[in-house]
Amino acid sequence: MRLTHLSPIGVAIAIAAVMRCAATLAGCRATMPASYARSPLSPAGEQTKALPEIRRRTLGGTTFSSAEAAAEGKVVVVKFFAEYCAPCKTSLPWLERFARKNPGVAVVGVSEDERESEARALADAYGLTFPIVHDVGTALAGRFRVSEMPVTFVADAQGRIRWVGGPGQTEAQLEAAVSASSR
Repeated sequence: MRLTHLSPIGVAIAIAAVMRCAATLAGCRATMPASYARSPLSPAGEQTKALPEIRRRTLGGTTFSSAEAAAEGKVVVVKFFAEYCAPCKTSLPWLERFARKNPGVAVVGVSEDERESEARALADAYGLTFPIVHDVGTALAGRFRVSEMPVTFVADAQGRIRWVGGPGQTEAQLEAAVSASSR
């Protein structure tokens, strides 16, 4: 098959898709999205970055603190999502399963919806029980340099980012990243 009718951007997209399939078939488990490979927060080899502090009121009225969770020796999972994001809606049920199955892991959702009522409606629709904070003014998204959703950050018990999962992330990848971060 000849690709001469594709634009340079189309060819780049096709090559990226083939590479992603090849990586999946080769058994790669917890890969980071390409857009985060150059992010200032992405872990590179042994050099990891600190998880930006989250200390916010949750939709349930309590306060979530990533620093307190790390002080308790917990791995921290931070999931950015929004009601308008179709891949987010696909990943929320398995994140809920993961949170219930792993009570020793601090899971927090960060809603990027414009209104808190939208975040509450989404949490109710999916029966989410993990803490969720509404990111008013996208301050947390800015600190985490979120450029696509859903995106999940996994930090070890020392508060160092060990994995970033983008829109194509799976439950198995999250489990592998948390397992690796628990060592």
